Amino acid sequence: MKKRTLAIVLALLSPGALADTCPSVLKFMKRKLNSQETVNLCNEYQGKTLLIVNTASYCGFTKQFKGLEAMYEKYADKNFTVLGFPSHDFNQEDKDEKKTAELCKLTYGVKFPMFEPTAVKGEDADPLYKMLEKETGEEPSWNFNKYLVDKQGNVLKHYGSRVKPTDPELVNDIERAIEM
Repeated sequence: MKKRTLAIVLALLSPGALADTCPSVLKFMKRKLNSQETVNLCNEYQGKTLLIVNTASYCGFTKQFKGLEAMYEKYADKNFTVLGFPSHDFNQEDKDEKKTAELCKLTYGVKFPMFEPTAVKGEDADPLYKMLEKETGEEPSWNFNKYLVDKQGNVLKHYGSRVKPTDPELVNDIERAIEM
């Protein structure tokens, strides 16, 4: 009986079984910005409330980096994180990842995870962004669109570019998702 119980426990802990528990929105490997290091989103962010944002370095909304970083710092100890995905889909991102990384860190003090440049709209959209669009019915129409994902991996809501990180509705939605 003990051997059978042990076999069942080991089977449940196998990599395949763990992958089955990962929410679809996190079943991706992404490369960190200006790095060769890749991140398994499921391993890193499963069980966390997420705000996924398509960013750009040369946009009128680029100043939102400061608010996103403040939000990240405020809620990081409550299993919340911001995931940034630079995108050149709107022709406002530098083609040099090193310059993008420098702008994020040096100009805006960004410490939240930033990933490789990513297509976020149309036929060429990254599978993650296709999934976000499918779940919300909203494709990014510009830079700094935001998608709120709860701890279970459910895509809760889309917020357009004009919704600032300090917007009361966004903040309330994040706080509710953190408490869920």
